[in-house]
Amino acid sequence: MPHEQQQAAPAAPEVTRKPKIVVETADVRVVEYALESGERHPWHYHSQVSDRFYCLEGLIGVELRSPVQKVLLHPGETCVVSSGIVHRVGNTVSGVSRYLLVQGIGRYDFVTAD
Repeated sequence: MPHEQQQAAPAAPEVTRKPKIVVETADVRVVEYALESGERHPWHYHSQVSDRFYCLEGLIGVELRSPVQKVLLHPGETCVVSSGIVHRVGNTVSGVSRYLLVQGIGRYDFVTAD
């Protein structure tokens, strides 16, 4: 009986998705994000800017800590999280989800709230 060699399955390509900054000024920031399955940003808030989420692809989940609320955005849908509100955003489907984030007007910061 000939010895059969087992071939390892090809490794999945590593995907390094960096945010694409579309616009960045002293008062406004527009960034495109792509998130892998299950990937999400940590709980956080912003002192001055509001977050405006616009789903481009997949399904984006926007969660608020208090009051507890979860919004699911399909492509073309949007929601706004005001400054000072603790929130997080993530990909809720298999595959890549993409969204556009518009922040302003004011100084950008990212304050973690874990």
